[in-house]
Amino acid sequence: MFQNLQDTIMLNNGVAMPCMGLGVFKVGDGSPVINAVTSALRYGYRSIDTAAVYGNEVGVGQALKKSDLDRESVFITSKVWNEDQGYESTLQAFETSLKKLDVEYLDLYLIHWPVAGKYLDTWRAMGELYKQKKVRAIGVSNFHIHHLKDILAASDIVPAVNQIELHPLLNQKKIRDFCQLNNIVVEAYSPLMKGNLNLPVLVDIAERYKKTPAQVVLRWNVQHGIVTIPKSVHDYRIRENSQIFDFSLSDEEMAEIDALNQDKRFSSNPDSYDF
Repeated sequence: MFQNLQDTIMLNNGVAMPCMGLGVFKVGDGSPVINAVTSALRYGYRSIDTAAVYGNEVGVGQALKKSDLDRESVFITSKVWNEDQGYESTLQAFETSLKKLDVEYLDLYLIHWPVAGKYLDTWRAMGELYKQKKVRAIGVSNFHIHHLKDILAASDIVPAVNQIELHPLLNQKKIRDFCQLNNIVVEAYSPLMKGNLNLPVLVDIAERYKKTPAQVVLRWNVQHGIVTIPKSVHDYRIRENSQIFDFSLSDEEMAEIDALNQDKRFSSNPDSYDF
C-alpha cells in the first residue's frame, strides 16, 4: 500500500517508479507547462509524464532546471509518437526528446500506441536504447493483451510499464491481471474520466471522508497498486490531487467503485485507433 506521494513501486528491472505523477497531455509549452510542473514539484510530486506529441518537452525540461531538484530525484517519462515508429526513426525520436528535455537520460520511454507493422521494430529500438543505458526502463502505452503477447514472443525484454486509460468506468481488470502475471506495472492515464466524476457512489464516498470525488478515484487507483498520473494546470487541483494519503477506502467501498465499470472509454480504443 502506498503511504505518500513519493512512495515507489519496483519495476521488473529493479528501477523504483513513483506511485503518482503529473500528466501534461494537452498542456501548452512555455508558461502553462512550466507552471504546472513547478507546482507539482513544489507539492512533492517526483514523476512527470510527457510525450513527443504533446509538444511541451522543452517546458518540462525548463521547469525541472528551475526547480533546483537533482535530476536523479525526478522520474521523467516520454513517449515515441506513431509517425516516428520503426527502428531507426525511434532512435532519432528519442534523441530529439532528450535534447528538448535537456537531460542526459530518461527514466522511462514508452511506445505511445501499438502501430500495426511497426511496434515490434520500435520495441527493438527501445531495447537498444535500454542496453545503451540511455533510458532506465522501457515500456508501452495503450497496449491490449494481444499486443503485449506479440512483444513477449518477439523479445527477451519484458515491458516495465503499460500505460493505459484506466478509471472506475474502465477498470481494465483483464489487462491488469495479465500485466500482474507478467510483472508489468500498470499506469493509469485519464484517471479522472475527463471530469465525469458526478457519480452517486463517488459523491457519497467523498462526502463520507470530506474529500472530493477526484480524490476518491485517485485513492481507489493507488489502493489497487496502480500508478496514476492525473493531469491539471491549476495549482489548487495539483495540490488537491496529491492529498489522498490521509484516508483509506474500505474493502466494501473499493468493491462499490469496482462495480461502476462499463468498459467506457473517453480516449480511443487501440484496436480501432486511426493511425
